[in-house]
Amino acid sequence: MKNKIFYLGLILTIGLSSCSESPKEDISEIGTSTGSSKIGLINDERILSAESEPGNWLAFGRDYEEQRFSPLKTINRENVRDLGLVWSKDMGTNRALEATPIVVDGIMFFTSTWSRVYAVDALSGETIWRFDPNVPGEWARKACCDIVNRGVAVYNGKVYSASLDGRLFALNAETGEKVWEVDTIIDRTRAYTITGAPRVAKGKVYIGNGGAEYGVRGYVTAYDSESGDQVWRFYTVPGNPDLGFEDPAMEMAAKTWKGTNWWEFGGGGTVWNSIVYDPDFNNVYLGVGNGSPWTREIRSPGGGDNLFLSSIVAVDADTGVYKWHYQTTPADNWDYTAVQDMALADMEVDGEMKKVLLQAPKNGFFYVIDREDGKVLRAHPFAAVTWATHVDLETGRPVENPEVDYSDNGAWVLPGPLGAHNWQAMSIDLDAGLAYIPTQENPFFYAIQEDYKKTGVYKRNPGRWNMGIEMSSLAQNILNNLESQPKPGGFLKAFDPLTGETKWSVAIPHYWNGGVLGTAGGLVFQGDALGMFSAYDKETGERLWEFNTYTSMLAPPITFEINGEQYVSILTGSGGGDMFGGEPLPPIEVQASLTYNNFGRMLTFKLGGTETLPIPDVRDKTIPEQNLMQVSIGQLQNGESNYNDYCAVCHGFVVKSAGGIPDLRKMTAGTHDAFNQIVLEGLLANNGMASFADVLSEEEVENIHHYVKARAHEDREVALGNMEAPQFTWFGQEEE
Repeated sequence: MKNKIFYLGLILTIGLSSCSESPKEDISEIGTSTGSSKIGLINDERILSAESEPGNWLAFGRDYEEQRFSPLKTINRENVRDLGLVWSKDMGTNRALEATPIVVDGIMFFTSTWSRVYAVDALSGETIWRFDPNVPGEWARKACCDIVNRGVAVYNGKVYSASLDGRLFALNAETGEKVWEVDTIIDRTRAYTITGAPRVAKGKVYIGNGGAEYGVRGYVTAYDSESGDQVWRFYTVPGNPDLGFEDPAMEMAAKTWKGTNWWEFGGGGTVWNSIVYDPDFNNVYLGVGNGSPWTREIRSPGGGDNLFLSSIVAVDADTGVYKWHYQTTPADNWDYTAVQDMALADMEVDGEMKKVLLQAPKNGFFYVIDREDGKVLRAHPFAAVTWATHVDLETGRPVENPEVDYSDNGAWVLPGPLGAHNWQAMSIDLDAGLAYIPTQENPFFYAIQEDYKKTGVYKRNPGRWNMGIEMSSLAQNILNNLESQPKPGGFLKAFDPLTGETKWSVAIPHYWNGGVLGTAGGLVFQGDALGMFSAYDKETGERLWEFNTYTSMLAPPITFEINGEQYVSILTGSGGGDMFGGEPLPPIEVQASLTYNNFGRMLTFKLGGTETLPIPDVRDKTIPEQNLMQVSIGQLQNGESNYNDYCAVCHGFVVKSAGGIPDLRKMTAGTHDAFNQIVLEGLLANNGMASFADVLSEEEVENIHHYVKARAHEDREVALGNMEAPQFTWFGQEEE
């Protein structure tokens, strides 16, 4: 039974939602403006010539190529040991922070939780202005992966940001006042969200959305940067054929979908992260996500590639007209999104200079793609991959491994839905010919939903995730298959995209780590799950410097220069897609956010910095004694099933929170007393915990409560030495 504790703490890690009992920070919107700004004067020409002003970080990936590699080298291998904290800014949140800051002319612009926008003095961290879009707290229930936001775009004196509830804003860069606002959502009966950063180029703002797990149809919209008027919209999956097609691309894509009602499921294909503008071909590249539901047998019975799921799609930047696509995972069956950051580069391939697109998506293969026509030039595995044996470069298609087909029987698959690489940014070093990738090996046990296997009927449930895989009894499936489970792990890798060779690899004792920054100073910066912000030698992977932040990190660092001094900044705070990762045991170490707390901060460093962070107290992990009632195995099974379907995506499978969202095993007596009010009446809706009265009955909520208390009792007894190990699940048990 001891192995059961270890593996369940490790493996139950997929994307998730956000239900919080922590109150929102009090930030007020400043107002509305039509005026222009004297700061934030970034334009196309300035971004195109970013190399001439390396001290600024002008766009999401520094410039339009989005390589996230800085030419600054004042901080280098020889002196990085002298790097120290110069200022920190407490963001007033214990949730995940994922944004890339923009720094222009001494002003830093970035976002926090609940889609709040900040402008601060980059030298001191002092707030210049802040903007709160006032996202309704209950919207957190509609978000797959927490109340996060990945940043802003700055252009012609305006700051562009998108909110969790699907609105796009243009703000005056000098004052933070709202210039315009548009609603980007086409159907508010569906659970659309936005967590990604807008991109801006050629007078247009480009934005996608999220929500595939909840059954939405993906698309990207371009808006006029000055007026907010819609310029074009490109759908990434086809809608109901009976209603006609928006464009020839959708008519083409529809031929790759089968079945009689797949559009009712939404289709998915959301572009929730990567959108890249290419001035060389006047393209915008869209990184398209997973299908809805995940399981292709349910989503598209009869087969088909299901375009444009898990694809990179090139469209005309001015018109949104389709040009080409490359599908990384045809007929995606595993949540292998292709939304991970894309970088543009000029590289010599087979003796010829090529303009290429580089991406390391979830599926574990690193792609080098010709930007002229979308032809794949290289596709090497950069992590452990079992779902496919290789990619056939002649056809561009992966060759699937039939041994891990889960159509009939469940199977362990690598990568799992967290991917071999997720949204956490990589860095491209063209001089070295390397990509620095935050890599993970995190298997998952895939099995088709039992109700569908019994009935052959699938019904979309608007109140929960709709994946088509078995979630209700997932813990039991994993316990039944522990012996064949691959080991998880986390790595920072220096990877050659052309040869497929790993020059060096640093093992990190947890899998869910931060984005990466490379610099001409010979350094690679990364924050990790254990709370260490580190600088590595880009030649060898040797750790040359580290700073203990006492909290886990996901956000990528950036670097900038003011008055001849180089600075490095990073946001701290973890969560997002790994909010199922509560309390892992060795060899995966406990993340800092569980050891201490999830401290949401902006940290900025320079040579000679002398500031310090307070050393926090270790979290009290004591589980209170539970007021248990005599209930049946059937009640516990019902509670476990509904908990896994509706609650686990926030509060953790087997009731083990990953730290940012309340751990239900530690509820106070008052919270226990108000349990039904919280779940059914929305007592804490303003803080993110919306009512579930639309999908759960009072009896079902009471059974969930019984299950939570039973799990808490087990873990308390194990901690006290009264039990060898918890059983975790009541599935497969019968009444005595």
